[in-house]
Amino acid sequence: MRAVQIKSTGMAVPERVVPNSYFNEILGEDVDTWLRENVEIYERRWLDADQGVASLCLAAAQQAMDRAGLSNTEVQLLIIATDTPEFISPSTASVIQHRLGLENCATFDVNTACAGFVSALDTASKYLKSDEQYRNAMVIGCYGMSKYLNLQDKKTVTLFADGAGAVILSAKEPGNSDMLAALQTTQGQYYDWMGIYSGATKEPVSAEIVANNDQYLKFVKRFPSELNPQMWSSIAQELCKRAGISVSEVRMFFMTQININSIRGMLDILELPHDRAITIMHKFGYTGSAAIPMALNMAVEQNLIKRGDPILLIGSGGGLAFAGALMRY
Repeated sequence: MRAVQIKSTGMAVPERVVPNSYFNEILGEDVDTWLRENVEIYERRWLDADQGVASLCLAAAQQAMDRAGLSNTEVQLLIIATDTPEFISPSTASVIQHRLGLENCATFDVNTACAGFVSALDTASKYLKSDEQYRNAMVIGCYGMSKYLNLQDKKTVTLFADGAGAVILSAKEPGNSDMLAALQTTQGQYYDWMGIYSGATKEPVSAEIVANNDQYLKFVKRFPSELNPQMWSSIAQELCKRAGISVSEVRMFFMTQININSIRGMLDILELPHDRAITIMHKFGYTGSAAIPMALNMAVEQNLIKRGDPILLIGSGGGLAFAGALMRY
């Protein structure tokens, strides 16, 4: 089988900056202090009313292609990971394929919520390894959750934000692959704990749904605080075991960014310093399936990782879905 390498990265965020003070005004209470002290979110970016998530995908994709030096005829596969698509149907990937002019490019969307980017990255690497018609694959994680927020629900409206991150993977001759190990797993018993439960076949949007504000993202039940740290540390240990390396050899961790304390809890379990994980929620809020590729792009731009460094990407998302990928950058 052929090997796989990371060719380039890219990211995009909306121009509109929403500071914590905005929520003090609309909620009529001081939420800024709580956000700063407990989740370390200071501001985030939101799409404008006339923007869809495809605009962010397009910008992140173009940046990744420019950095890779690829033309629009040299990408054979495009996978977009999102649970906030441009349309319910058709796929957001088809929109981006057309707007970028990606000739002869297969496309599809993946929805494992906030685990989606790592799920899509794992999927793309398997295409590249096993099928010679695919030489370059672009994976985009994108998020436009501001469109699904109830402005009066302080449990959601203060956390979620918008963005997109792109990674291009390329196939190379059989040998040492940069994809060292990957896994995906799901704990479906949590499917009804958090999500957007209207707008599809179970409950299409209706006047009654809108009147009750049921078209928005909801936290239905509180997740156990230990769930993510335990699952993430277990995934990290399993992937390192498969690859034959120590967890301590991982140069940097790229995690789902919904809770900085969960990231630190995972690192504590692994007995690693907190600076092993880059965090981006401070200025960008929680960007769901875009958070991990955005963090990876920032680490590349800031020279926090170098070629050959082992890196671990671990995502978790509503469902609950979990995905991990151990790679060499």
